[in-house]
Amino acid sequence: MSTNKEILYKGIKLLGYALPLLFIGPSVIHMSFKNQNHWLYIPVLGLGIILCLLSIFLIFKGIKTIMRSLFDGNQ
Repeated sequence: MSTNKEILYKGIKLLGYALPLLFIGPSVIHMSFKNQNHWLYIPVLGLGIILCLLSIFLIFKGIKTIMRSLFDGNQ
């Protein structure tokens, strides 16, 4: 059973994109909660939530891609 290296690199790249979002998303949410009286509170909070959800999606997609590269047969 051999590893498809191209698909493995795609999965690692997806995890690499998710890593900064894991820190940026909660930081943006924290900044929005610190400035609740500002008029941009709701848009900044929404952006932070979207960034957190995007990081979760990229993590699952990256792990799925890595598992596919390791365990799919001759594809």
